[in-house]
Amino acid sequence: MQPIIQTKNLCKSFGDAPVLSDVNLDIFAGEIFGVIGRSGAGKSTLARCFNLLERPTSGEIFFGGTELTSLKPAELYKARQSMGMIFQQFNLLMQRNVLDNVCFPLEIAGVKRADARKRAAELLDVVGLADKAKAYPAKLSGGQKQRVAIARAIAPNPKVLLCDEATSALDPETTDEILELLADINKRFGITIVIITHEMRVIETLCTRVAVISGNKLTVEEVARNG
Repeated sequence: MQPIIQTKNLCKSFGDAPVLSDVNLDIFAGEIFGVIGRSGAGKSTLARCFNLLERPTSGEIFFGGTELTSLKPAELYKARQSMGMIFQQFNLLMQRNVLDNVCFPLEIAGVKRADARKRAAELLDVVGLADKAKAYPAKLSGGQKQRVAIARAIAPNPKVLLCDEATSALDPETTDEILELLADINKRFGITIVIITHEMRVIETLCTRVAVISGNKLTVEEVARNG
């Protein structure tokens, strides 16, 4: 089976400081894959290498069988549209209401306004925020903000959703709700999900395999699921 994300001999350094060394990794379509390590281990750097927000110092990154580092800017932009991303700090547009936040990536992609708003409304229903469409981010809880961020990230129908410490700012109960939502999205839409976290509980709840980063190296293990 062809991996949807694959790295070959990936290395990343910042100046003289190596962060990732000789990373070889296969992530398969439809799975929920975890990446775990201590703070500063290189987890987020690896995630940002997947979509070339960080370019590797050496090595190759494949997405859907296409090697990304060789792509022209327009080709890379198109590939990135198939990789949604959510973050610890939500990164919502504070001057836009919830519906318009979800519409934003569709506007950039040139989707007609009526179609974008219909898609956004459907996704707000999926994430349980249909009644918050006209609310602004400042009026939302942390969990609600992350639900908006998830809806926005999957609005363009990506093949992969990268979750970079997406539950780190949330309390345990809200974390469980977000993990349940991510599991539902994975099952409902078939989106491959990559979870970047320092919390083993998150991995055990959601993932089937996990890459452990330690000392610039990466090892892949099966996960004994708790739920």
